[in-house]
Amino acid sequence: MTLEQRVAQMFMVTLHGSVMTEQGAAFLQTYQPGAVVLFTSNIGAPAAVTRLTNNYQQTITTAGGVPLLIAVDQEGGVVSRLAPEHGYTFYPTPLLFTAAGDAMTEQAGALIATELAAVGVNMNLAPVADLETFRENPIIARRAFGNDPTITGEAVAAFVRGTQSMNVLATAKHFPGHGDTREDSHGTLPILNLDRARLDSVELAPFRAAIDADVAAIMVSHIWFPQLDTTPNMPASLSRPVITDLLRDELGYDGIIMTDALDMNAVDLTYNFYDAAIMAVNAGVDLLAVGPGIGDDVAANTIQGVIDAVRRGDILESEIDDSARRILEAKERFGLLEWTPLDPTTAVERVDAETHTTWIDALFRAATTVAYDRNDLIPISPETRTAVIFLATRYQIQNECALYSQNIQWVGVSDEPSADEIGWAVAAAENADTVVVWTQNAINNPAQQRLVEALPEEKTIAVAIWSVYDWQTYPDVAAYMATYSPARPSVPAACAILFGAAPAQGRLPMTLRLDLPAGSRAD
Repeated sequence: MTLEQRVAQMFMVTLHGSVMTEQGAAFLQTYQPGAVVLFTSNIGAPAAVTRLTNNYQQTITTAGGVPLLIAVDQEGGVVSRLAPEHGYTFYPTPLLFTAAGDAMTEQAGALIATELAAVGVNMNLAPVADLETFRENPIIARRAFGNDPTITGEAVAAFVRGTQSMNVLATAKHFPGHGDTREDSHGTLPILNLDRARLDSVELAPFRAAIDADVAAIMVSHIWFPQLDTTPNMPASLSRPVITDLLRDELGYDGIIMTDALDMNAVDLTYNFYDAAIMAVNAGVDLLAVGPGIGDDVAANTIQGVIDAVRRGDILESEIDDSARRILEAKERFGLLEWTPLDPTTAVERVDAETHTTWIDALFRAATTVAYDRNDLIPISPETRTAVIFLATRYQIQNECALYSQNIQWVGVSDEPSADEIGWAVAAAENADTVVVWTQNAINNPAQQRLVEALPEEKTIAVAIWSVYDWQTYPDVAAYMATYSPARPSVPAACAILFGAAPAQGRLPMTLRLDLPAGSRAD
């Protein structure tokens, strides 16, 4: 390969639009980048995405280039580019995967990868290997698999194995860990002044697990870690001490190291875009993510800038050779060097969202967690006088739980219960043997907190239908159940467990307090 072709392999670019444009085709033909990443503007129905990826691959291979890595962010939960409104399965927050156990997590990785491969996408920019160590993290909250290094690492590794079993590359991100930041690196450069002992015992653990699972790629964050690189305002993504000394040499990782998108403000508020690309290569990065905010002309100039830097001696050509080798070896490993077009007319059948949606029901049944049950209140017998206090906006709760018992007094309350509503709930609880109260993000809702606190704790089961942190506001209830997601399958799963129609199988993916650690479940 020429120097131009080797350098171009190191670039992941964005081509805007849901169809191939003349401008996009010309760029692929001329520069032959190694990878393309899809964003929301590229996504349509399965047939449309298949036509788009076919056109990308056909264009570059006809021009004599190497078939592309075609990537997307399909983490599950809040970051899911292939959306149900276009005909794909909506996979919930990764917390459910961890709660359901490693076997289900591996299946999740495989099923998501199946849908990607069905439309010609061969690289998932997932899993998130960051730990949710700061509850209010503006960018990682509800994207992480948990906050416990060991349990999260096992889940991340399982997701990697499942993804790569379908010949789709997995990408662990955002090295060396984004979970404790107070800022969003899309807007500014976060600083994490964590010492090496802390990083080793916490943040790095899931990445080590991903490396042990032979993850194809690791994405490096735009965060300054002063304890790893003292250079002021130096993002990890541009840092040789982080990328080469730590990740490559110390942790022994020989897969693809890639940047997060280089057009994020964490980088471009401090560094010229062209300089940042050269810095990333010299730091040891293999694949530079150009990002959706960068046009074809700037991407072309950046590729040329790296070529020119090699020729004038500012970048060692051996660095280019090593990176191109890793990318080509990954393409060979996953069978991507020989490209065959996919039939757009059968894309819906390949995606098979209907079957996968049924699996989501099973996922919720496996993940819904009875974290503890101090007074053996679960399962609730049909003979037990039960008060169920629920958010009336979630009328599905009454519909589903009524299937199991006719001995229930129902109290519907608003999302922010008034004093009168709380009084109704307390009155119902006085006449009941067992009380079930449903909360939804009570962690941020003082009115819901007051509701639970007013109930008799010794006979109350609290069900947190969204944020697992709700328990931190009412830790004295006799039993605690978490569903992790407000999606519709969460309610039938919880009702079945409450009334004994299904076993409680899930485990807490999060440590909520020292006396309620990750992995907890009722005996």
